[in-house]
Amino acid sequence: MKQIPLPISLGSQPTFDSFVAGPNAMTLAQLRAACAPGAAATPLYLWGEQGAGKTHLLRALAHEVQKQGGRVGWFDASQPLPWLHDDSWSLLVLDGCESYGAQQQHAAFALFVEATAQATLIAASGRLPPVDLPLRDDLRSRLGWGHVMTVQPLSEAESRAALRREADQRGLFLSDEVIDHLLHRYARDLKHLMTQLDRLDEFALVHKRALTVPLLRQMLAETAADDACSRNGVLS
Repeated sequence: MKQIPLPISLGSQPTFDSFVAGPNAMTLAQLRAACAPGAAATPLYLWGEQGAGKTHLLRALAHEVQKQGGRVGWFDASQPLPWLHDDSWSLLVLDGCESYGAQQQHAAFALFVEATAQATLIAASGRLPPVDLPLRDDLRSRLGWGHVMTVQPLSEAESRAALRREADQRGLFLSDEVIDHLLHRYARDLKHLMTQLDRLDEFALVHKRALTVPLLRQMLAETAADDACSRNGVLS
C-alpha cells in the first residue's frame, strides 16, 4: 500500500488545474465534483490509451482529497502484496488495472468490496473499458459499477499549448522550433512529451545553455551513445 504524499512544491504534484482538458472537460468536471464535500461515493473508472492522462487525473483527485484532510490508498501493479484495506481512507485508487496479476486481482476485488462497505470513494483506471479488461469477472464487473469515463488524447494543437504552458510555469522559454522538434520526434502523448521536457530542462541546467534545437539534438545524441554503451556492457 502506498500513501501519496502531499507535494513538496507546486510543480511536483499533478493537479486538476495543471491538467490540459482538451476533449476531456466533462471528465475533469466530474472528477472535481466527485471529491467535493458531501458528494456521493460513486465509483469512478477512467480508460484510454497510454499517456492520455489517466494517472495524472487520479493523482490530482488524490491531491484534492488530501487537501481536504483525507487519506488515500493507492495501488498499481508495481505494489507488492499484501494489499490491506484501511478504514481511515477517504479514497481508494486502483491504477493500471489491466496489468494486475492473478493475486493482485484477488486483492483488488477484496479492497473494492471493503471500500464499498465503508462508503469510501473508489477511482480506478485502465487502457480498456471494464467489459474488455483481461481480469477476473467479479473485479471487471465491479469496475464498471459507477461512472465510466474515457480519457482522450490531446490534438497536436492542444499538446503544443500544454508544452508551452508547462514551460511558462517553469519560467522557461520554449521556442516554436523546439516544440516542433519534440512533437515530430517523439510520441505525442502528453506523458511522454512532459518526460522529454523534464530531461531537456535538466540537460540545459547542467550545460548552462538555453533550450534550443541544437541542445535538444545534443541531448539525443548523448542519450543514444549512453544507451549503446549500456547495451554493450560498457561504462560511460
